[in-house]
Amino acid sequence: MKIHLRKIGFVLTLFICFSNVVNSQNNNAEANNFWNNVQFGGGIGLNFGDGFFSGTLAPSAIYRFNPTVATGLGLNASYSSQKNVFNSTVFGASIITLVNPINEIQLSAEFENLFINRNFEDGFFDPNNNDDSYYYPALFMGIGYSTNNVTFGIRYDILYDENRSIYNSAFLPFVRVFF
Repeated sequence: MKIHLRKIGFVLTLFICFSNVVNSQNNNAEANNFWNNVQFGGGIGLNFGDGFFSGTLAPSAIYRFNPTVATGLGLNASYSSQKNVFNSTVFGASIITLVNPINEIQLSAEFENLFINRNFEDGFFDPNNNDDSYYYPALFMGIGYSTNNVTFGIRYDILYDENRSIYNSAFLPFVRVFF
């Protein structure tokens, strides 16, 4: 528990540092139209195979304070099922901060909170508890390579719990696209 609190404290410190960079910028309302600095993006995923289906819709938006710093929000909705094994729904939201110290490198900090509802077929995993519903927080630190509005890289969940996460590893590749 102490390790998780230290990790959360570290990330909160990063967010405070990022907000100081943002607050130090000239905030002239006439010169900067809010909507000119908003970018939209997200992800769509489909996966299917022999008796398996998974679909994800994850829209997001960021506000670009300047060419170096942006922050935003995202939503996530997923459905997965394996015939005669399980089905699950996942709903969640995230907040992300992006920093480009140089144009080609993007650092990110993202907090994601998911509500996970898994229903297993009778006796498949645990004969005493077939259904599972819970909230799962994830705190990702990432680094990526940017080209214009596309970034690809890797992120690490510092709160990763292999027994509760919907992800199979703490390290996850990503592709971000914002328009």
